[in-house]
Amino acid sequence: MGKSTDNHLKEDKHIFVKPGTEINLKDYDTDYTAGFKNKEDAEEKLQADIASLTELQDKLYSSCSHSLLIVFQAMDAAGKDSTIKHVMSGVNPQGCDVTSFKLPNSVELSHDYLWRIHKNAPLKGKIEIFNRSHYEEVLVTRVHPEILLKQNIPGIDSADKVDEEFWKRRYKNICEFEKMLFDSGTIILKFFLHVSKKEQKKRFLARIDKPQKNWKFSLADLKERALWNEYRKAYEKALTNTSKEYAPWYIIPADNKWFMRAAVGDIIVGTLSELNLKYPKITEAEREELAKAKASLLGEPD
Repeated sequence: MGKSTDNHLKEDKHIFVKPGTEINLKDYDTDYTAGFKNKEDAEEKLQADIASLTELQDKLYSSCSHSLLIVFQAMDAAGKDSTIKHVMSGVNPQGCDVTSFKLPNSVELSHDYLWRIHKNAPLKGKIEIFNRSHYEEVLVTRVHPEILLKQNIPGIDSADKVDEEFWKRRYKNICEFEKMLFDSGTIILKFFLHVSKKEQKKRFLARIDKPQKNWKFSLADLKERALWNEYRKAYEKALTNTSKEYAPWYIIPADNKWFMRAAVGDIIVGTLSELNLKYPKITEAEREELAKAKASLLGEPD
């Protein structure tokens, strides 16, 4: 196995967005594999981490002291769905939820933009996965500022009123929101699955050519692809302004799905391991009750 199998990737400079770093996505290789030799090497590591995650989730759920929020953001076809499917395959569904944020409905638009996010934050002991998230509010809205007009924001009655100060306020709002969650016991991990434009084209063509994947493709995907550079700039701004020690961003190379999944799994397991989670200890009185229950069960006739 490659040397990466012995070390967590949480601090890998090619992946971890150190708070305060000015991000230029050209500096992050979409084909990086952190020393893994091949797909088999990464798969072996992933399977080991899936087994570890099963036990860690059980301790997280039973101790009920923390919760885990995992945020996935990416360009289309980067592999969010498949990463969630593979990495979380060993997780007990009872302790994990996945929320996919689509366009806000009329009720959600009547509230502040973080309202629908907050009400889906994880309960203590649970894992919550956001497949797209509150970051859409500084990504797609930055590329398409006209969307903001539906939110009836005071002072924003036209797209040209959305200036850099507006985005700075949003980054500040998001950071404060995540800090509040963190202070309440929620561990936050944010993954940007970084796919190249060349690889996205390849995956779009596969969706068109394979009937079983046709449903995953829309002409709207091509319209957004045409805005590739605008989206890159929006991601660079968001990553630069919102990666914090309490809510870090990881730029996960996504051209090789096998590495992408292994990296995400490794970081999740590494983060939960640092919590030193333990099963709840019972009191002496509870232990005595268990002894009585055991004696009662053993005393029953067969």
